Amino acid sequence: MKNICLVWMLVAAISTFAQSGTGDVIGTFVNFESQEPILGAKAIIKENGRVYLAISNEDGRFRIVGLPAGTYEVFGIYQKDSTEKVVVEVPVEAYGNAGTIYFQSKTQDTKAVRVGGGRYEKARIRIGETPVTTLSPKEIKYRPDKFSVADMVANTSSDVKKADDGQLMFRGARKGDMIYVLDGIKSNQVFNVPSCAIGRITVYTGGLPAKYGDTLGGAVILETKSYFDLYREWQINQPDL
Repeated sequence: MKNICLVWMLVAAISTFAQSGTGDVIGTFVNFESQEPILGAKAIIKENGRVYLAISNEDGRFRIVGLPAGTYEVFGIYQKDSTEKVVVEVPVEAYGNAGTIYFQSKTQDTKAVRVGGGRYEKARIRIGETPVTTLSPKEIKYRPDKFSVADMVANTSSDVKKADDGQLMFRGARKGDMIYVLDGIKSNQVFNVPSCAIGRITVYTGGLPAKYGDTLGGAVILETKSYFDLYREWQINQPDL
């Protein structure tokens, strides 16, 4: 199993340069005391030495664009105040929603919080109104069905069924009427990938982006881990010196 994972990691490192899938992060800044939107607050993401920045508009809304698909921490700065970091997962060709982020003056007893299902809650992303489900490596790692991509897809959404012959059916479409994209390569068959090599699985059960083609079913977009994903994992697993 380790040898298989190693092979996939090498393939992922080589294919990183060919992958160009990006997404956005959206959110809203609001003053905690006045409940008014904040104009001109900075939304910031720092990742691997790069800084991604956006400025909120008169409605307090911001949009950080062009982020490689992955998991990020976004925070806000306005005058002398800053917010807590909010974890956001960015899918390919869609956006991660950081929700409403509240600024509260540092002179108060509590810091700025994010509200959206609970304070300081990890952002479980709702990708607009599009029926999309995303599985991260952390979620995949502990799934009992992680050894079968088709099983993971079928068990993730009630809109997807798996036929006896293993083919997937999306929202009543005929069997096999779907698109499977593995690192940018399209197919109508779902190929297995070792779970340790999967960087992300995105399942569209409707509202399919035009770039994936014309189908009455859905789409499964699978990305293998990139060099940077593998490097971060290696750093995390290193013992403290």
